[in-house]
Amino acid sequence: MPVVAAQAYTGAICAAGLSDVSFPLVWGFLQHGAGTTLDPVQVLAPVPFGGLSIATWPGTFVAAANGAVWVLAAVILARAAVAADAWFVRALLGPPSGAALKERVRELERTRSLAVDDADAVLRRVERDLHDGAQVRLTALAMHLGMAREKAEADAVSAADMDAIRELLAVAHGNAVGAAAELRDLARGIHPPVLDNGLPDALESLAAASPIPATVRADIGDRPTQAIETIAYFCAAELVANAIKHSYANFIEINTYTERTDALILTVTDDGVGGADPERGSGLSGLAQRVSTVDGQLSLSSPADGPTVVRVSLPLQA
Repeated sequence: MPVVAAQAYTGAICAAGLSDVSFPLVWGFLQHGAGTTLDPVQVLAPVPFGGLSIATWPGTFVAAANGAVWVLAAVILARAAVAADAWFVRALLGPPSGAALKERVRELERTRSLAVDDADAVLRRVERDLHDGAQVRLTALAMHLGMAREKAEADAVSAADMDAIRELLAVAHGNAVGAAAELRDLARGIHPPVLDNGLPDALESLAAASPIPATVRADIGDRPTQAIETIAYFCAAELVANAIKHSYANFIEINTYTERTDALILTVTDDGVGGADPERGSGLSGLAQRVSTVDGQLSLSSPADGPTVVRVSLPLQA
């Protein structure tokens, strides 16, 4: 607005200056003699003070000189206003400056590195869980089934052998059930099935399983992509788990909604003792890194006496 006002004022100065320059021509056009004296005529001036008035032929040249000064001032002011306008256009609509572009590149490199590290950590966790859990149980299952088959294929199977076979089959059955449960938990950790019906239903299930009374408020317009929903769900699950472990809270409130800026907002609030610190291993730093891989942000407010409010902002699409 100041630049627009300066440009409009430039036009007013130029019009006033050209009008003043024309005073000698107007005097001659009206055929006033050189010695004619008129009532004082106000000379146009684009300022609220310092105006001139003329009544004689020589005065018209003073007015013309005054107008020439105003026209020259209009040219100088116009150049300044246009330069300011061009600066604003480049700043608001043009590409970012070199420093801002370098900072953006560094931020993209950092988030890419975090995304690679996060994916590698997930793969290592899956490999470790398979190796230490389900794989061990399946190996024990195969071993016990093999031992039971050897006893069953003997030429004479005594009652004691039958009891041993039954015991081996019972152990094998337990290993099979345990392996299936671990594989189910592992699959749930990769993509929770409750998310198939949408994030609000998944959060409702999470709140229902909390030992601390929890409420959910959801107002989601356009549904986010599955990757964003998964990140939001795991953030909510981690934050609720932190509240259960450390907050001594009486209630937990989970609120999620979408903004007009195409962002998904998730807030988890508890009325506990507060004092949450990402540096003390509460998992908040890991959540912040995971959120940043999709250009999201995590903010924390946790004074000493509570309440603790964690706000997660995610794009609707990764």
